[in-house]
Amino acid sequence: RLPHDRLPQRIERPPVADEREKADATSADASAAGEPRAVVVPEARAIIVAQLPAQPIPKSLAAPGLCAFIATAKYQDGLPLYRQETILARHGLSISRATLATWMIRLGELIVPLINLAEEVQLAYDVLQMDETTVQVLKEEGRAAQSQSRMWVRRGGSPDKPVILFNYEPTRSGKVAWRLTEDFKGYLQSDGFSGYDAVGKREGVVHIGCLAHARRKFDEAMKAQKAGDRGGLAVEGLALIQRIYRIEKAAREAGLTPEQRKQLRHERARPVWDELRRWLDAKRGHAPPQMLIGKAMTYLDNQWPQLIRVLSDGRLEVDNNRCENALRPFVLGRKAWLFSDTPAGAEASARLYGLIETAKANGCEPYAYLRRVFTDLPKATTLAEIEALLPWNVARPATLSVAA
Repeated sequence: RLPHDRLPQRIERPPVADEREKADATSADASAAGEPRAVVVPEARAIIVAQLPAQPIPKSLAAPGLCAFIATAKYQDGLPLYRQETILARHGLSISRATLATWMIRLGELIVPLINLAEEVQLAYDVLQMDETTVQVLKEEGRAAQSQSRMWVRRGGSPDKPVILFNYEPTRSGKVAWRLTEDFKGYLQSDGFSGYDAVGKREGVVHIGCLAHARRKFDEAMKAQKAGDRGGLAVEGLALIQRIYRIEKAAREAGLTPEQRKQLRHERARPVWDELRRWLDAKRGHAPPQMLIGKAMTYLDNQWPQLIRVLSDGRLEVDNNRCENALRPFVLGRKAWLFSDTPAGAEASARLYGLIETAKANGCEPYAYLRRVFTDLPKATTLAEIEALLPWNVARPATLSVAA
């Protein structure tokens, strides 16, 4: 305390600043924490209140650490906001789920520059994988609350700059696939959904199929056989596909370069592909098309031109599993939070899922990376400062790295 004769005679305050304490979180702890902002200057006989640094959500209690904690808990760990509301209350923070949802929308808006830059990097590389899954959005204009919308995912970028992006769309229309790949040229890998067909026929695009989907159909046909029946067409087809996968596994475990993998496929996998084609031609007429094995063989035959193209470039994967795996946190989270309330919430979720998955793909720990972004992005004023926050440009101390 200052002596009476040294009490300040004036208080200087900046014209703009949210003076409430900021709630912050470190690691898994959420606690109220205020940054010291008032400085007593005896010589000036004044208390000078420093202006707050730029915040991820201006005029709110949401400091970078708390924002990162909530976003990571929802989009990485699948923890719904209504449960986080209860958890935060136990730590003395009374924040409603409606407020938390609004914060996520605002954070989704904040990271738009990063998403746009990441998309440029993704589309500049000539290998891209795509997939999509359902999402329910309650308040879509002109649609019933029970309607099923779509969350699309794209996985691409060079090996040293992998990029995973999500896009919320009301439909599964092929027009969406076309728009999301409008600036892309190269190899596009997807499952057999017909919405990708038009893109695959576009000049400059080579459509690659997914062998995992074919294998899955043969596996379903085999499981549908009578107990004790270990033979049949399903077993034969699946055995040939499994031989291809064993070669792919050997290439992966050996750490081959793309050129080496292409050579290995030419020497060892190509003969198996040829054998699978001969088998399919000889046996397809033996399976009724309405049975599971008939459907599996029809799918394999229809997708054959796209599947066999994997042999042309060692950078290509035999299936779309890496893209499907990028969807897994979303699918697991969907089981807990069930739906998005509004399109704005779904769009924000898409951006945050994409940024987190891209960070992970580049070796960054999600919470530490988001905290860095939410701290520095509000202060960024130049393109260089924004680019410095892309996951592959961020220095990775122990707190930012994902253990190998």
